[in-house]
Amino acid sequence: MKKSPSERIIELGLQLPPAPKPAGLYKPILVVDNFLYVSGQGPIKLDGSLMIGRAGDDLTMEEAKMAARQVGLTMISTIQTHFGSLDQIKRLVKVLGMVNCTPEFGKQPLVINGFSELMSDVFGSENGVGVRSAVGMMLPDNIPVEVEAVFELK
Repeated sequence: MKKSPSERIIELGLQLPPAPKPAGLYKPILVVDNFLYVSGQGPIKLDGSLMIGRAGDDLTMEEAKMAARQVGLTMISTIQTHFGSLDQIKRLVKVLGMVNCTPEFGKQPLVINGFSELMSDVFGSENGVGVRSAVGMMLPDNIPVEVEAVFELK
């Protein structure tokens, strides 16, 4: 029998950081019809502080990829806090991954794989992989990665 996302989190031994409070005038999540929209999330550490740094400057590609994975953990925490059980999610539909990087850094898709690989681990290889964009830009508070996503509900 297929394991639920909440069972996979336990099985993988994942530790979730606290869900961040909105840093502006927006909702952390919004349900419209059968879709759960999640606002852009940054990488929150277990102690509630932000990871900071810029890929190609003070972070390597691997360090930025780990930050993207941490964004995934932060997003899961936000969903559980503001929506409820992950087991009500059918699949990941769309991801926009933003990487804080130098103009010469061209490995944004590899960085965002840190987020995507975690979603695949939690929701399964079929339902945890959706369509995706990965772009480079400047991000607030010098966070290395920000991701927003859309999920389909059961």
